Amino acid sequence: MRRLLILAVLAVALAGIGFLLAERLRPHSDQDTLYGNVEIRQVDLAFNSEGRVTSMVKREGDLVKTGETIASLDAATYQDAVNLATARQDSAEARLAKLLHGTRPEDIDQARANAAAAKAQLDNAAVSYTRQQALVASHSSSQQALDDARRALETARAQVAQTGAALAAAVAGPRTEDIDDARAQLRETEASLGLAQTQLSRTRLVAPSDGIVMTRVIEPGAIVMPTSIVYSVAISGEVWVRAFVPETMLSRVAPGTAVEIFTDGQPGKAYHGTVGYVSPEAEFTPKTVETPELRTQLVYRIRIRVDDADPGLRQGQPVTIKLPKAPQP
Repeated sequence: MRRLLILAVLAVALAGIGFLLAERLRPHSDQDTLYGNVEIRQVDLAFNSEGRVTSMVKREGDLVKTGETIASLDAATYQDAVNLATARQDSAEARLAKLLHGTRPEDIDQARANAAAAKAQLDNAAVSYTRQQALVASHSSSQQALDDARRALETARAQVAQTGAALAAAVAGPRTEDIDDARAQLRETEASLGLAQTQLSRTRLVAPSDGIVMTRVIEPGAIVMPTSIVYSVAISGEVWVRAFVPETMLSRVAPGTAVEIFTDGQPGKAYHGTVGYVSPEAEFTPKTVETPELRTQLVYRIRIRVDDADPGLRQGQPVTIKLPKAPQP
């Protein structure tokens, strides 16, 4: 009798151990709860210029709006650069306009008058030269006087050619090449002005999106360089939950799956989320995967976007994720 009792106890114990082993090896397809943490997107804001900080508008915990100026640099140097570039652009525009308008009628009249005066001097030089030739032939003048008259005649001819060319240039107006060069110089000054204006605009640090200031790194009066972090801001409306699932549950967390999210502080309030990302690789992979037991140890990271997030969700907050019921086999 005692032997039968011992055998019965052993049988029950073996049955229990077998059940536990089978339960451990069996994929838990009916599990519908995951655990994760809240992830709020953060952005580190910095000036894209160097200078002295003149204002820091926000402090930790303050709300910021898209396009709001939250910090400023001393803009005097950058404003001077804009003024200089503007003056250079005005000068280039005036030069181009002058070339496009062509030669003024008054300038053409002056060129004609210069050409007429040169022609008159040429006629006078020609008469003087002829007279000197006659005087030298009658031995009434010296050879030196004739040579002087010849040089005066040649000079007058050159002056006529010069004034004639100037008159032709005045009538023809500016060359096409000069106009093209003036246009190129104007484009250069426009680009310089645009660059100066861009650098001036960078003296204001603007919030890229709605959010909450998490960290205020510097104070007014500090000298910053480009990329020096000024604020760290948590982006509003971009709330995610990071969780890990075993390999046996991958089919239940496909991208697009709707889930419910609960916090410990408000266990009765359900947030709604959508699975947006499932890692293609296991976070922790054993060296050798052979048995079903080892395969269940594979863990994959997923990210869930919270569709109705509110200030009740904080960075790093632990949450519980409820999955939809698994379909019955």
